[in-house]
Amino acid sequence: MTVRGATVNVRLVLLLVAAAVAGVGAARADGGPPTGTDGLAPGTVLDPTTAAAAGELLPPEILRHYESGRYRNPIVDWPLGVFRWEPSFKAATDDNRGRYDVDAAGMIVEKAGGKQPPFVYGLPFPSIDPQDRTAAIKILWNYQYHYWSEGNSNNVTALSWVNPGGLDREAVQDVRFLYYDGQDADRRVPNPNNFSQQFVTMALAPADLNGTATLTWRYRDAHKRDAVWVYVPALRRVRAVSPANRSDGFLGSDMSQDDGPFFDGKPEDFVWALAGEADTLRLVDPWSFNGGGPGSQKWLTTGGWRAVWPRMPVAGFQDSQWRGVAWAPLPAGLARRRCWIVEGTPRDRYYLYGRVQLYIDKETYQGAWNRKFSWSGELLNTVQVVVYQKQPFERPDGVKDWIWDSNFSYQAAENLKQNRATVAGLVPRGSEVPNDRRVTFEPGLFESQTLHRLGK
Repeated sequence: MTVRGATVNVRLVLLLVAAAVAGVGAARADGGPPTGTDGLAPGTVLDPTTAAAAGELLPPEILRHYESGRYRNPIVDWPLGVFRWEPSFKAATDDNRGRYDVDAAGMIVEKAGGKQPPFVYGLPFPSIDPQDRTAAIKILWNYQYHYWSEGNSNNVTALSWVNPGGLDREAVQDVRFLYYDGQDADRRVPNPNNFSQQFVTMALAPADLNGTATLTWRYRDAHKRDAVWVYVPALRRVRAVSPANRSDGFLGSDMSQDDGPFFDGKPEDFVWALAGEADTLRLVDPWSFNGGGPGSQKWLTTGGWRAVWPRMPVAGFQDSQWRGVAWAPLPAGLARRRCWIVEGTPRDRYYLYGRVQLYIDKETYQGAWNRKFSWSGELLNTVQVVVYQKQPFERPDGVKDWIWDSNFSYQAAENLKQNRATVAGLVPRGSEVPNDRRVTFEPGLFESQTLHRLGK
């Protein structure tokens, strides 16, 4: 394993995590003592000996992993008020106070005039009133706009099919997102078609999937559904498919396109309700909240930032000494956060799931747990993600970009019926692969006819 040119063993990686946990636990922005009056003080490792203290702090299916030793992660302290917002984003959020509402379809509109604004930057709804009947979709819009503010992305990532004992199959995907909405003034691009985003993914490996490509156009208009195309090399043609197919397992995995970075369904395609709020333990990058770590951010000559991550075990199957479940998030910490719980029912009866339940941080609007139920109410799948702190990184021109300070990436979609999971975000083989943010794309890349060129 190599970190910035040095060879590092697994034991050292675990020591680095422990140091990050200790550092985070010692620092409180409000000067108060670390959290943990229930026995879960920072530095405590959640495992079979301590899991009972987690009580109602985790979804039951996740708590069982810690009770049985399938997961094992340390508690870190992330108190209210230490999250570092990008200054321009925070200023825009303050300016948005009282400015927007949602219409009957769930689309964001200006309070003055009731029309859709040409763009939105910052959290559109800085204050959420839980008594507001539209609170749930406003929470979801805040999640979307916070995520979109990170800018366009290009990631080459492994998609790993995992059984409890190890890896079954792996594919390598080249994934690119172009965001039209939610961008600061210097990153906005012309948007004559009123898109919110365009998304393309291309399979690079293995050979039987190589050349398979998918393209999605998402419109800001609540009444225009996603346009989705797929190129399958065996057919040698591009085919339009229903947007409901975005809920299906991507390439036969347990992760769907609507999972995206946590949840990437179109908000207006669901009927949303606020189910409540709760203190929740959620997965975090512990180094990120301690102001450093073994990863680094590299400025690209073409513009944008590349996260250069160390070669370390992230999922359980990558560590031969690990005895828990193969998709366990090894380097992650668990932070106690207050979350909104919102539930969405698809308007399209052909959607694979009958209800999605999302845990979303009340302060930062980052996603935590995405639980998906059948139309009869049975829990089928839980999506688990790691999140990060923001840090300022200085560009060659002296301008500071505030972006997530990441040291690894982890996202798992666990199939509870089949006792298996799909893990995304792992670094595939190669000396350096794209994990890029705030990059620029030619809009022509996201045309349906381009899928022929991207495919075999």
